[in-house]
Amino acid sequence: MYTHEGEDVFVIDGHTHMWDATEENIKHEGGEQFIQCFYDYHTGFTPEERVRDMDDYRKFTPQEMKEDLFTNHVDMAVYQPTHLHEFYTEGFNTVDDLGQTLYQEHPDRFVLNGRWDPRDGEAGLKELERQKEEYDVRGAKVYTAEWKGDSKGWRLDSEESYEFLEKCVELGIENIHPHKGPTIRPLNKDAFDVGDVDDAATNFPELNFIVEHVGLPRLDDFCWIGTQEPNVYGGIAVAAPMALGRPKKFSEIMGELLFWLGEDRITFGSDYGIWDPDWLIEAVMNTELSDEQVEEFGVQFDLQAKKKVMGENIAELYDIDIEERKKQFRDDAISQEFGLGDSYGAPASADD
Repeated sequence: MYTHEGEDVFVIDGHTHMWDATEENIKHEGGEQFIQCFYDYHTGFTPEERVRDMDDYRKFTPQEMKEDLFTNHVDMAVYQPTHLHEFYTEGFNTVDDLGQTLYQEHPDRFVLNGRWDPRDGEAGLKELERQKEEYDVRGAKVYTAEWKGDSKGWRLDSEESYEFLEKCVELGIENIHPHKGPTIRPLNKDAFDVGDVDDAATNFPELNFIVEHVGLPRLDDFCWIGTQEPNVYGGIAVAAPMALGRPKKFSEIMGELLFWLGEDRITFGSDYGIWDPDWLIEAVMNTELSDEQVEEFGVQFDLQAKKKVMGENIAELYDIDIEERKKQFRDDAISQEFGLGDSYGAPASADD
C-alpha cells in the first residue's frame, strides 16, 4: 500500500493489461505497428532508468504482472481486455488470458472485465453471457476503433451497440469502459471520438461509462459530456504519465476534470504494461495545482481528492469494501509471496 505524507493510500489500478505481441502471435502487419506504437508511448514518458527492452516488452507473463503491480504500490487491479484478433492469432490481451491464470489464483486482488463488439452479433451476445457465467464480470472494456474485416470501427450509440448495452443491463454488467482518446497505429483516431458516449449514457442511466483516457486529445468534448451525464466518469490512464514528464499539462487536465466532473468521478490507471505503476503513482500523488489554477478552477487536488482518484472511486463502482480487503490482504498469498502483510496493519487481537 502506498504511503503519502504519513497517510495510507489504497491503490486500485483501474487500467491494466497482460499482452502477447510476440512475433509468433502476430498475423497482420497491424500487430507489429500496434506494439511498436505502444513502445513509443512507453519510451516517450518512462524515466530513462526504467525503460524496458523491446524484447521484454512484447509479452508479459502472469508472474511478471503480479510482481510488477503488487510490489509497486498497487493493492488491486482492474484488467481491461483488448482482443485485436485481426492483428494477433491468439488475441493481444484477452479475457481468458487473465481469467484462466491470475484471476483464478487471486480473485480478490483483481477485477476481471469482459469485452464485447457489436459487429459479432448473436455470437457476441453468447460470448458475453459466457464471460459473465465463467468469470462473473462486472464491467466491460470496449474498443471502438478495433478492426474487423472491412470495418475499421463502430459507434457506441449505434442500434447494434444498444443490443449489447441492453444485454449488459440484463446480466448486471454495470461498468462500461470505452477507450476514448489517443489512437494507436494503425487504428483511426476518429474511431476513438468521445462523441458517441453522450447518447449511450443518456439512454442507459443504469450503467456507468468510465471513459478511459478522458477523451484525449478531445478533453473539452469529454468534459462537456461528463458534466451533463452523471453516469460518466473519467479514467486518467495515459494522462497520468504527464504528471512526471509534463507536470503543467497534467495539472491543467486535473483542474479541468475536477472543475467539470468533481473529485468523485475520476479514476486512476497506469495502463500497465505500457508503464509500471510505481513512478506514476508517486508523480500523481505529488501533483499540486498552482495558485493560479486553484483560483481559476476553484478546486483543490488535496489528499482527500487524491485518495478518491487512486482507489476509493473505483471501489465504489465495483462495490469493493476497502477496509475488508485490507484485512484480507494482511496474510493472503500475494502478501505472503512479496512480504507485504505489515503494510495492511496488524491483525486484530483475540479480544477485539
